[in-house]
Amino acid sequence: MAPTPDQLRVLKDILPETSYYFDLEDALQELERRGQFNIIDLTSGWKVDFIIRKQREFSLSEFDRRFPIEFEGLSIFMASAEDVVLAKLEWSKKSSSERQIEDVAGILRIRANELDRTYIERWIEELQVEPE
Repeated sequence: MAPTPDQLRVLKDILPETSYYFDLEDALQELERRGQFNIIDLTSGWKVDFIIRKQREFSLSEFDRRFPIEFEGLSIFMASAEDVVLAKLEWSKKSSSERQIEDVAGILRIRANELDRTYIERWIEELQVEPE
């Protein structure tokens, strides 16, 4: 389930501006258009992407495959490595972004033996991201 505008406002309130970059107006716009926004830890440079689920088969599959983790006392969901690979290939196709391809290569270097290749191959074909 997508966060509500009120939940995003609470999140903004609990993240000190001196420590985190979080553009609330951008997040609210992306929530409305079912896009994505991010929060960046200014000390470490770590970035968390918040991706609002779309109403398409792949997005529903991504959502079903997510898994919970505990972070700073909160239970949050993470996308599977396979779905991150596929999303980055799709993003690369839309934006011609080499960064996305580099990220995919990094995931493959680290997790290659753990990935569900059948799942990835199915969605590569369906999402039409073979060239990437």
